Amino acid sequence: MPDIYGVGTDIIQIDRISGVMERTQGRFAARVLGPQELEKYHGRAQRSAARGLAFLATRFAAKEAFSKAIGLGMRWPMTWRAMQTLNAPSGAPLVVVSGELETWMAERGLSAKISITDERDYAVAFVIAQTD
Repeated sequence: MPDIYGVGTDIIQIDRISGVMERTQGRFAARVLGPQELEKYHGRAQRSAARGLAFLATRFAAKEAFSKAIGLGMRWPMTWRAMQTLNAPSGAPLVVVSGELETWMAERGLSAKISITDERDYAVAFVIAQTD
C-alpha cells in the first residue's frame, strides 16, 4: 500500500495568467509548459483564447501544487518544464516527469496523483505524492 509523501494544492486567478501573457508577449507559455503541454496549449488557444488561458492556468497550478507535494518548491531538480500534466486515454490527468526530476523521483520511489479543474475565473490543482 502506498504511503503519502506529501500533498500540494494551488489556486490561481485566470486573469493573472492573462496579464502575464500580455506582459511577456506570449513567452510565458513557452517558459512554463513542457513540450507536449505546449503543443496542446497552442491547439486549444487557436480554437478559443479563453480555453487556451484556462489550460495554461491549470497547468501552472499543477506545477505549483506538485512542487509543494514533493517538498521542493521551485528549486532544482524541480523546473517548470520537467513536470507535465498530460492525459491518459480516458482523459484523466497524469503527472509526467523528465530529466533530473524523473531521476530524483525514482531514487525516492515516488509517484504522484493529480486533480485539476477550472471555472471562468479560477484554476485549481491538487496533488498527492506517494511512495510506490
